[in-house]
Amino acid sequence: MANKYEMFSVQVTAVEQATPLIKRFTLAREDGAPMPAFTGGSHVIVQMQGADGRQFSNAYSLMSDPRDTRSYQIGVRLEEQSKGGSAFMHQQVEVGSVLTISSPNNLFALDPSAGRHVLIAGGIGITPFLAQLHELEAGSTAYELHYAFRSPEHGAFQAELSSGPHAANTQFYIDSLERKLDLATLFAGLDDAAHVYVCGPKPLIDAVIATAASLGIAEQRVHWEQFAAAPVTGAAFTVVLARSGQELQVEEGMTILQAIEKSKAAKVECLCREGVCGTCETMILEGEAEHFDQYLSDEEKASQQSMMLCVSRARTARLVLDL
Repeated sequence: MANKYEMFSVQVTAVEQATPLIKRFTLAREDGAPMPAFTGGSHVIVQMQGADGRQFSNAYSLMSDPRDTRSYQIGVRLEEQSKGGSAFMHQQVEVGSVLTISSPNNLFALDPSAGRHVLIAGGIGITPFLAQLHELEAGSTAYELHYAFRSPEHGAFQAELSSGPHAANTQFYIDSLERKLDLATLFAGLDDAAHVYVCGPKPLIDAVIATAASLGIAEQRVHWEQFAAAPVTGAAFTVVLARSGQELQVEEGMTILQAIEKSKAAKVECLCREGVCGTCETMILEGEAEHFDQYLSDEEKASQQSMMLCVSRARTARLVLDL
């Protein structure tokens, strides 16, 4: 599938060490032109190339004020088992560096039908909410932010939240100080107009989804985002590329995209490799997919019309794709 995004160059105009593991980068066009407009919850794909020629593409939430199109800000956490992207951003990107990024896309927008917005962040998952808080400040809908992190030094942007206009709406939960987030108690007090949003580590997202379900909160009122590819598990299966008739074996621990690239059987565009950008969306001609992306809606996944090759796998032993 063709690239759905405009790609353009930006220069890094500021770098801030927000915590021992998180840096904030400010990005602006080299010619000073306005950046594309975005809404809170949007992300961009950042393309990087290391000194050894290796290329990386990572999705990062925009955390700056959507009303300010002079620049974007992103927060990047240095991952302990970095595949290259976060390490590159932390170790090689500095003021003056030039990066290629995509136009913004939003898979995590605030629901306009909500009567109350309950935002739950874990660690670096605070970033999309920082942009959304600007929108909430300008609106009239009630909101609250619950921000959990390991220790005081890991509370990225805590000082800004504590002293800014959202201080009265924000609660902090710090593991090392035994201040734990009690999801059951939090959700028990919500009415049917409230919507819940969560971004952060997978255990937090899973806990929010499970707790909400156990208390009867409708799935449509729970929104989540995580930029991390699902673990590649499950039995091996066969993929048939319909246009060439070529058959590929996708082994356990391998994605369909990796199998195609390894065999050089077809050219597939993919920016994120995390199931969020949609560029590797491919039509399914036969068989069923096990969807692990965040791009398709639940209805689109159920229709089994298409799939994201970078993360999703086959539910059936054989899958025929329009490639």
